[in-house]
Amino acid sequence: MTAFILRSAWRLPVGRPAIARPLLKLVSLVVCVLAWQWAAGHRLDLGLVTFSNVPTPLEVAAAAWEFLHSPKLLQHVGSSLLRVFAGFGIAAAAGIALGLLIGRSQLLEDSFLPPLEVLRPIPAVAWIPLAILMFPSSEMSMIFITFLGALFPILLNTIHGVDGIDARLIASAKSLGCGKRAIFSEVVFPAAAPSIVTGLSIGMGTAWFCLVTAEMISGQYGIGYFTWASYTVQNYPAIVVGMLFIGLLGMGSSALIRWLGTAFMPWYLQEKRK
Repeated sequence: MTAFILRSAWRLPVGRPAIARPLLKLVSLVVCVLAWQWAAGHRLDLGLVTFSNVPTPLEVAAAAWEFLHSPKLLQHVGSSLLRVFAGFGIAAAAGIALGLLIGRSQLLEDSFLPPLEVLRPIPAVAWIPLAILMFPSSEMSMIFITFLGALFPILLNTIHGVDGIDARLIASAKSLGCGKRAIFSEVVFPAAAPSIVTGLSIGMGTAWFCLVTAEMISGQYGIGYFTWASYTVQNYPAIVVGMLFIGLLGMGSSALIRWLGTAFMPWYLQEKRK
């Protein structure tokens, strides 16, 4: 069955990319699910890796159906979405503003970038005990962890976007009589926008990763808490359901950021199509 699907995808006509690409993506998902079903159904044991306790897709589908009808579904999903977008929103505002300023000022770069570079490699898990001590509520501490996870990808991509601006663009704007404010709004920000959107998309994915880690340790509701609670009671299908919800929510959030970025950058989309 898997070989037939792969052969069918391989024979797709090259001249119809609009049909071939979505179909190829669907085929890749189907192949992964079939491989998962085969490995879990046969309790595959490779020595270093074993699928003896891994639930099959059918078991996960049954657990997902039960979770979708649970009265706590909206509370879990809503709590995670609120924390992610709160932390991400603060990180986006701070990261873009700092990145634009640091990218345009050598003084600010020397003043702010060294301490930020020291903090950047610290993983989210290491921040959790300090966040619990710093904030009076666990809710604020989880939003803070999410903020930290999203901040650095946004900040560094913004700085990279500003650094990559062609100096001739700024020189041309100055020769036309543009002041600092006009250069910043009409040249610097639009030129750095593609890198900023890339940083926002990466930051959203990192925010979900950090949030789930925080929810597993200090949360009472949320997808991360649901996943960890399922593990503590050895409900293995529900663990996979939580993982899939995290993946889908993270993928959807990142796709939303990319779509909004494309909508606000029509010039960049036209340039890519050339």
